[in-house]
Amino acid sequence: MNTMLAIAYLANLFPARSEPYVGDEIRELRRRGINVVSCSIRRPKAPGKSDSPWTEETIYVYPLRPALMLHALWLCVRRCDVLWKSLRRALFQKSEPFAKRFRAIAHTFLGAYYAALLRKLPIQHVHVHHGYFGSWVAMIAARLLQIDFSMTLHGSDLLLHPWFLDHKLDLCKTCFTISDFNRQHILRTYPGIDPRKVVVQRLGVDCGRPQGLQEKHDALKLAMFTAGRLHPVKGHRFLIRACAALKARGLDFTCSIAGDGDERQHLEDLIRNLDLGDCVYLIGQISSPNMAEHYERANLVVLTSRSEGIPLVLMEAMAREKVVLAPEITGIAELVRDGETGFLYQPGSLENFVDCVEMIHRTRSSLGPIRRAARAHVTKYFNKERNLCAFCERLMGSIGCSPEGCVGAKTNQMVSYENPVLQ
Repeated sequence: MNTMLAIAYLANLFPARSEPYVGDEIRELRRRGINVVSCSIRRPKAPGKSDSPWTEETIYVYPLRPALMLHALWLCVRRCDVLWKSLRRALFQKSEPFAKRFRAIAHTFLGAYYAALLRKLPIQHVHVHHGYFGSWVAMIAARLLQIDFSMTLHGSDLLLHPWFLDHKLDLCKTCFTISDFNRQHILRTYPGIDPRKVVVQRLGVDCGRPQGLQEKHDALKLAMFTAGRLHPVKGHRFLIRACAALKARGLDFTCSIAGDGDERQHLEDLIRNLDLGDCVYLIGQISSPNMAEHYERANLVVLTSRSEGIPLVLMEAMAREKVVLAPEITGIAELVRDGETGFLYQPGSLENFVDCVEMIHRTRSSLGPIRRAARAHVTKYFNKERNLCAFCERLMGSIGCSPEGCVGAKTNQMVSYENPVLQ
């Protein structure tokens, strides 16, 4: 086995179509000569054919194995001094609900189990994407393995579900977050945290060549498009009710919603009850290669989420010179500058959203400068290649590795490891 620097990269679910940046970051780190062990709490329920290389090499925490459970229990007993600070935080500080504190205790054991999974690998650092329960698991494992951990925070994991985030921030080596808004929120909410460890690291998309300036569809009909998992936080019910209001005003439009999730049945019922079957369509999960076709058909890409980081769907649309409309929340304004690179509406205001859609439809022929400015803004600040390089250099620097690379030859291929689960 190669003994050069190795990082365990943990996600809650990997591979996941909605989170392509996880695979992108692993590949870029490997290209720079770092052995990255891809890890995930859960295995995808129905992985696609393109996911096979990832699922074959990734170490999955679930399902739990009895032998490793015993080893994890032994670790908890043997290193209880290391775990006590975290256990005390979960047991006795009542700023979080009891159910969350109970889960933290369970996830402490899961962290010990993860440490047992990694025990035979030369792991020198753990990085975890998202601040959900996986970050507690990574934190505990790193403590038991006596190594550092870092994490990346997006939106809901910071703003809606910040359970024990003060403790995670205190113990992590570096906290990457995807917007200036997030960084300021962290420093304001957790004033005891060293600001030097909180780093803004934007995501990005492939910019390629502009594709969307010449619209080929019916100029009289507005074609709206959005993409995202069908979850209440994404605000699809709000969007469907807005479509009902647009129809009542006599606007000729279609609205296609890409994605899947537990909300699908509720959304289908709402579309039927509001008699929108002729203009609002749930088109299911769309693979990345097929998204281009849907962007091309759209002349307005909308987002109606209640909480977000900075969504890839907006970046992708703007890179294609599409007009976008999104709520003025969190760090979205760093991407969508109202009236300059797109349009923002007042969060939760159905009337303001509908007014904005009508205005955009009415003035579509004059929005060329905004569309071009949108692409230029994404190309400059949300370029995937550039931002991936910056992330890798910052992560490598934080763990004492030269940005030029680590010991060993550079490679674009995935690194094979003996999976300790199978031993």
